Amino acid sequence: MIRADTIVAISTAQGEGAIGIVRLSGPQALSIADQLFSGKRTPSRTRGGRFLYGRFLDREGETIDEGIVLVFKGPHSYTGEDVAELQTHGSVSALGALLTRCVELGARLAKPGEFTLRAFLEGRMDLNQAEAVNSLIHAQTDTARRQATLGLQGALSKRLDGMVFKLARTMGAIQAMLDYPEEGVPEEDRIVPLLAVQNELNHLLDTARAGKLAQQGARLALLGRPNAGKSSLLNALLGYERSIVTPIAGTTRDYLEAHMELVGVPITLIDTAGVRETADVIEAAGVERALQLGENADLVMLLEDASAPREPLDVNVPEDRLIRLQTKTDLGQVWHDDRYQSVSAITGAGLPELRDRLREKLLGDQARHEVWLSSERQVQAVTAALEHVQGALTLPDELASYEIELALNHLAELSGKNVSEEVIEQIFRNFCVGK
Repeated sequence: MIRADTIVAISTAQGEGAIGIVRLSGPQALSIADQLFSGKRTPSRTRGGRFLYGRFLDREGETIDEGIVLVFKGPHSYTGEDVAELQTHGSVSALGALLTRCVELGARLAKPGEFTLRAFLEGRMDLNQAEAVNSLIHAQTDTARRQATLGLQGALSKRLDGMVFKLARTMGAIQAMLDYPEEGVPEEDRIVPLLAVQNELNHLLDTARAGKLAQQGARLALLGRPNAGKSSLLNALLGYERSIVTPIAGTTRDYLEAHMELVGVPITLIDTAGVRETADVIEAAGVERALQLGENADLVMLLEDASAPREPLDVNVPEDRLIRLQTKTDLGQVWHDDRYQSVSAITGAGLPELRDRLREKLLGDQARHEVWLSSERQVQAVTAALEHVQGALTLPDELASYEIELALNHLAELSGKNVSEEVIEQIFRNFCVGK
């Protein structure tokens, strides 16, 4: 698939840096590089995978900067086309002048994600791998980076290929039976592979929440009555004093946010006002906001002071999003409840166990999976494929074959082999320019 135009963009982040990169891709990439580069050899006459050192020149022949040109010749390049990467010092002025010169020589400014889009259209990667590129760029934690790297290496695509093979073979067996009904379809040729695919699709869907949290992060609210130890626990988890701690109940009257990486997930910790009935208008507003934050958070830690007589607090939060904690255990415990986990922000007792509990609540057992679903598009496609596989398990052979065909279509959407232009446009619209 050959495109007539050549695109150009600055591929490094905005601002100053030691090195800046301007990337060209398309049929004129190397000829444009020839015209703006002065060195011992010209890029178009250089073997792919080589680099040249020299000067970059503007329209008047004045030096923009010294630097190197990396030469890649299609199809052995990121985009599958001829590519030239122009590396200079990373000043805004040098990169801007180099970009302007490329446009003067016939290139057009690239759209967001257009280099990766061309790689997809050239068959250099499938749609799951393209999404993984964007995920890798935006990865904030090692967990997110690892999952994006697995996706880029084709881990999800390989799992899908195995399912597609089983479904296609099953559909072939059913269609053969329809042609030769006296033969029939043995159960192991139909039911067994369909059950296996159903199980694999369910496992993939189980990874969706972990994949979303690893990419987008989670909001973790601390709720409790005044002086329950919320601010102290927040500071202990952060490892530094972010929230003011005093023995005076009601010190925190509005919520406070702090960001950190916890159990491999970008976390926003939210310290909220102590929940109690009060005639103070400002404090009452803080209490109402605290309860709303708890209802909307991905996870809630409900704190109660173990060293004081109990004042149980009911919150409108499902148990699967709730961790109950007994705090201030270093001061002694005057009550016990098996539903509560004991912690002390002062001594650190119970904090390692709390982190393990947070991992379990946020990620479940998904750490053992090789790859996670990381986008709503992937979840929708897998859900639709699963519904049709389940239909194939319950319907007569004639209808089962049609259900399997529909499941295969959704798996093809997932990899990009059967996907609309609107979906492609939506995916690449979220990329940065230059990638």
